Order: sequence, then C-alpha cells, then structure tokens
Amino acid sequence: MSATVRIPTILRSYTDGKAEVGVEGATLQEVIADLDANFPGIGQRILDETGKLRRFVNVYVNDDDVRFAEGLATAVGDGAGVSIIPAVAGGC
Repeated sequence: MSATVRIPTILRSYTDGKAEVGVEGATLQEVIADLDANFPGIGQRILDETGKLRRFVNVYVNDDDVRFAEGLATAVGDGAGVSIIPAVAGGC
C-alpha cells in the first residue's frame, strides 16, 4: 500500500526539507519502517527505544489519532495520509 506522510518542520532535516514523502506499508509500523529505511534516523525521533510511539509525538492516519485506534497496528490504506505532529508545550 502506498501512503503520504506529512513531515513536521522539526523533522524535515531528515527528508531533505520535504514536507511530504511517499511511503509503503499496510500498517503504521510498516509505514514508519519504510520511512526510516528511506530517511535514516527519522524513526528514532518517532519511536522510543522499546519501539513504541514516543510520548510527545502524535500520529494520525486520515485524521484519526492512532492512540485511540490500534496504535502501530493501525491499518494504512492505499492513498492514506499519515500526519506526524510533535506535541507543543507552553502556558502562561
């Protein structure tokens, strides 16, 4: 399956400045593996040392938060859009 991953500004140094990249995979885990194979090092910024999504990285497949779906096992259909969004902290 082919999908498009939207890359946040902070991670674009891994993708040569590209805001969107094409990847292959039927699940989010496969998509991240293909992303890391094509852009080495980006996977470490998305997954922690145990292979789980980092706490402050939000990932959406077609606007659905994968934390409320099946996590890394979330299906990624052909033509799907995957968004990687780092959490932003702040306050008064």
